[in-house]
Amino acid sequence: MLLASLTHAQIKADDVQSFTLGNGMKFLVVEDFSIPNANMYLFYRVGSRNEYQGITGLSHFFEHMMFNGAKKYGPKEFDRTMEFNGGANNAYTREDITVYTNWFPASVADIMFDLEADRISSLSIDSAMVESERGVVISERSTSLENSPWALLTQSVQAQAFQEHPYHWPVIGYLDDMKNWKQADLERYFKTYYAPNNSIVVVSGAMKTAEVKRLAEKYFASIPEQPSPPAVNIVEPPQTGERRILLEKEVNTPYLNIAYRVPEANHPDYYALVLLSEILSSGNSSRLYAELVDEKQLATAVFTSYQESFDPTLFNFYAVTNKGINETALENAVYAIIEKIKSEGITEKELQKVKNQKLVDFYRQVETINGKSNNIGTYEVFFGDYRKMFEAPEMFNKVTAEDIQRVANTYLHVKNRTVGILKSDTSK
Repeated sequence: MLLASLTHAQIKADDVQSFTLGNGMKFLVVEDFSIPNANMYLFYRVGSRNEYQGITGLSHFFEHMMFNGAKKYGPKEFDRTMEFNGGANNAYTREDITVYTNWFPASVADIMFDLEADRISSLSIDSAMVESERGVVISERSTSLENSPWALLTQSVQAQAFQEHPYHWPVIGYLDDMKNWKQADLERYFKTYYAPNNSIVVVSGAMKTAEVKRLAEKYFASIPEQPSPPAVNIVEPPQTGERRILLEKEVNTPYLNIAYRVPEANHPDYYALVLLSEILSSGNSSRLYAELVDEKQLATAVFTSYQESFDPTLFNFYAVTNKGINETALENAVYAIIEKIKSEGITEKELQKVKNQKLVDFYRQVETINGKSNNIGTYEVFFGDYRKMFEAPEMFNKVTAEDIQRVANTYLHVKNRTVGILKSDTSK
């Protein structure tokens, strides 16, 4: 089988070395000398899920602030120093996590560790810089909602689907909250969540584990541990009926977002739901694309998404209606495809195709140092143990056609869905 042929000569669980500093900062290391480069991924367990009304948007705000200067490397010096030494970086914030990524020649690793330790231990939360960056993120929020129909629609659907859980608000935050963050809010949030014991660091590339440990001890060990962040105990109540929202915005044709409540990543149904998403929308031969775009030409674009999360999340369907097509016709066509899977199931050929593709994608990712760090960190954070990454191919391989049909019936039903339509104002 494809699984057996791919698993040989690939990264193994034993290739990952682990150590934890006295302050609780955990490091995972993969030695890979195929190229003279390395990377460092820092996963912080903080996202919009950890916010509350009054401070929404702080997680995303600190993603920006982390590049604006600390005690040793002042404003804009992080990027300048990184680039001068041949490195590059990026960052992103989601509902559950904030991740910082650095790529660099292994020969300058000492500087990279110094850069990260500086901004973690002594980030400048200077009032002038706060106000400048506050303006940047407020502008980013406004531009996104004005220019992206998807941003407006998906944020509105998520707010309907989650009415009590903090997944309710958008990652970027509410405008009034963004305008009114207080200095004390910022300082408390940073101290709580940018603590060494609230992070996972993954280093892959041309560095020996002993060298990573030496640099970690040199630069990070003195950063004090903090009390564990408060637990997020809010559980979204069961949904007892379909929710619908209609938005009006000038668009060429209507946009559609159908969202079903589904379990979190660390749930037995995760792997079947991932493969169901692939069957529905991965490639031109997928169920949604083949029927709605190619055959019936009801849509110009259609896709699904289901990503890792700490708490129950959403399985999303997205579609853009073709010109001259009523959005109700497209919506009903999506349901018809779902119902067919629920009643008739899928073919073994269909299932094997997405399994093969998933395995190829997985192994292609972990061939690179970038993919190694990203995947190892993701499994450590969301699944509780990086070793589960090495079980993932077999977990996908175990999914049966009956599992796909079962999860479709379990989660993709009318009482469990939220529907959003965005279209131009028809009253004009």
